[in-house]
Amino acid sequence: MQKKINVSVVSYLNAQPFIYGLEHHPIKEQIVLCKDIPSECARKLLHGEADIGLIPVAVIPQLKDFDIIGKTCIGAVGKVASVLLCSDVPLQDIEKVFLDFHSRTSVTLVQVLSRYFWSINPVFMDAPIDYIEHIKNKTAGVIIGDRTFDLQKHFKYIYDLSEEWQKFTNLPFVFAAWVGRKGIDTQLLESFEEALHNGLKHKQIVIDKFQINYGSTFDVAHYLNTSIRYELNEEKIRGMRLFLDYIKLLETQ
Repeated sequence: MQKKINVSVVSYLNAQPFIYGLEHHPIKEQIVLCKDIPSECARKLLHGEADIGLIPVAVIPQLKDFDIIGKTCIGAVGKVASVLLCSDVPLQDIEKVFLDFHSRTSVTLVQVLSRYFWSINPVFMDAPIDYIEHIKNKTAGVIIGDRTFDLQKHFKYIYDLSEEWQKFTNLPFVFAAWVGRKGIDTQLLESFEEALHNGLKHKQIVIDKFQINYGSTFDVAHYLNTSIRYELNEEKIRGMRLFLDYIKLLETQ
């Protein structure tokens, strides 16, 4: 009997079409699917606990013997609506920033934007679990994922990091990409990719399922159809490569 492939996928709403596709395709018999926060997806690949993962792109340079697989991702062109810098004061008055522990990509992105676009130099701090309650006065915070869906009324200033990246570079942003270890059977990878695309074709099922949870407070259809862009095209690859270049630049300074 062939050994099953371990797959770690982000548990956020934006990845639910992928999850639907993997759970409603024959590939489900060949994989063990785990739903994790982005940082855990990355940890599992780094420690050999997963063979394929939807991981924050900032982690890709750390991976050995892995390749980006397929033509899908979690990306955005302009506003993404779920990766935010929240503050009571405008950018130039921010002194400290809590960094969301869920994803290295988002916290690295805010550091890149701070240094190279906004020209601010706040103190960056690891966020405790209850850090959202401590975003006040001149202390801001990066908040990502499903926790961002009802924040508009809580903070005076909200900066969408994908939109800010677009202003800075005129390129889209890729938050997470599918990465697999080298040597996985080609036929299995083809089936895996087919399952992901099948999930995207059935987004409406996902939208109907999750809209019930949010009622009138959040438009799931707009988020999954407009805010999130799933195709890993050449322009997104250019944006991703530029971001990785900025990471290298940050590390040398």
